[in-house]
Amino acid sequence: MRRGCFVKNLAFVGAVISVCCLLVIMVSVLQLPEVSLRNKVTGPNRTIRIRKVSKDEEIGRFGEMMLEMLPEDLAFTVFVPSEKAFQRDLRLRLHDSLVAEKRNDTYAVISRILGFSAVPQTLSSTTVSSSKEVFYDSLSGFTLYISKDLDGMLVVNRIRSEKVDLRRGQIVVHIMDGVIMDAEFEQAVQPDYTEED
Repeated sequence: MRRGCFVKNLAFVGAVISVCCLLVIMVSVLQLPEVSLRNKVTGPNRTIRIRKVSKDEEIGRFGEMMLEMLPEDLAFTVFVPSEKAFQRDLRLRLHDSLVAEKRNDTYAVISRILGFSAVPQTLSSTTVSSSKEVFYDSLSGFTLYISKDLDGMLVVNRIRSEKVDLRRGQIVVHIMDGVIMDAEFEQAVQPDYTEED
């Protein structure tokens, strides 16, 4: 008699646990974000939303590649180099650097630049005081020294911004007139000047 009661209690506990697990799974499935298949460039579950600006005019293709690497639903601030800065400082050109043979190298360079120039929090130009310099660690641990010009533009590690406070979801984007990188990486991407006889 006692053994039968134990088996019934064990069966009841097993049934309760099974029902609870099913409820947790059903609630989890119902709370998943909606999947968007409209934008294949950014992936199946991300859609880029732009406020006030066209993506090609303001951020450029290399900047878009940087932003595609970040989740839109988390707060980040990214100091994106302008297209001119990508070309001048990194020798990345739209028609040359995105061909199939060079695409992986370009992606590697851009992901490294993202590590130097992204901060895992929202930082708009209005939160930076014009009277003092603030500093934040980037995703790669590189220290960013941020101040504001008299005209309201941000200066990060002596690189001045061209445009500030563009938004992509939770991401704040500042377009910079240069590339933020550490000295080691800067030496790695500089051209080799060798004299040929």
